[in-house]
Amino acid sequence: MLQFLSRRLLYMIPTVFLVSVVTFAIIQLPPGDYLDSLAAELSDNGGLDEGTRLALEAQYGLGQPMHVQYFKWMKGILLEGNFGISFEKNLPVNDLIWDRLGWTFAISTLTLLFIWIIALPIGIYSAVRKYSFGDYLATFLGFIGLAVPNFLLALVMMYVAFKYFGQSVGGLVSPQYLEEAWSWDKFIDLLKHIWMPIVVVGTSGAAALIRIMRANLLDELYRPYVVTARAKGMSEFQLLLRYPVRVALNPFVSTIGWILPTLVSGEIIVAVVMNLPTTGPLLLRALLVQDMYLAGSLILIVSMLTVLGTLISDLLLAWIDPRIRYQ
Repeated sequence: MLQFLSRRLLYMIPTVFLVSVVTFAIIQLPPGDYLDSLAAELSDNGGLDEGTRLALEAQYGLGQPMHVQYFKWMKGILLEGNFGISFEKNLPVNDLIWDRLGWTFAISTLTLLFIWIIALPIGIYSAVRKYSFGDYLATFLGFIGLAVPNFLLALVMMYVAFKYFGQSVGGLVSPQYLEEAWSWDKFIDLLKHIWMPIVVVGTSGAAALIRIMRANLLDELYRPYVVTARAKGMSEFQLLLRYPVRVALNPFVSTIGWILPTLVSGEIIVAVVMNLPTTGPLLLRALLVQDMYLAGSLILIVSMLTVLGTLISDLLLAWIDPRIRYQ
């Protein structure tokens, strides 16, 4: 296992490097750059004069070849921990990312817990009581959860909360608490708002994992080792949790590989609709205006979390499933 872990950590270095190169190149594939986007936005006010354009090119290094810009960016990250300057906001990328990353992790972690709390017991019940009314109901609700787009569910829930319960919608706190310091009242107000994005983002994920858990558990319930354990007199509850459920948990553990990246990128459309202070809208805006250092930094973090999440998933799978061994 230690040899496997060492190899994977070494493989992460060239993988992240290649991803960063491809990411930086893709961001610059569209014609023009940030200054062209800025000039288009200022076209109604006379456009961007040549002197200002040259000054901005010198400030941001946009007149240099792409590989020079890339190595300048990577040098700042590796040696100084500096992800560069956001062109549009004229602020360090570090400040923009870390301001929103905390909220992003908090919402996504709570969403992951919500998904597991909902999907695990319902998936087990559907498999143990297959073809019952509860199984059909869970299947129907699961298909609804997969079919309804998250942004549409967000709009419906926001309308119902505002129309019938008088709750302020959008954001994570009410407008009167936006500029106030943290207090007990502000925390209670946060709890009144944060449940909505958790439910909206977690609905489709929970629906998918319910179906996966049901299918995997049905495959395990009639295995010879389950029949043998039952014949030896083991109680059904103990038997269920000790053997087939443990094996069927594999998809839950393997989701860490794609859950970690979503902690940063998240549901971008949902975040825009619900006006959430997460990194999703920041990434979308950076891509639209070709703010390459900001967009590249966010995508680089997502890529690193993807590689790290896959490694964590593999190690946890080996821990919970005795059939998996790394030689």
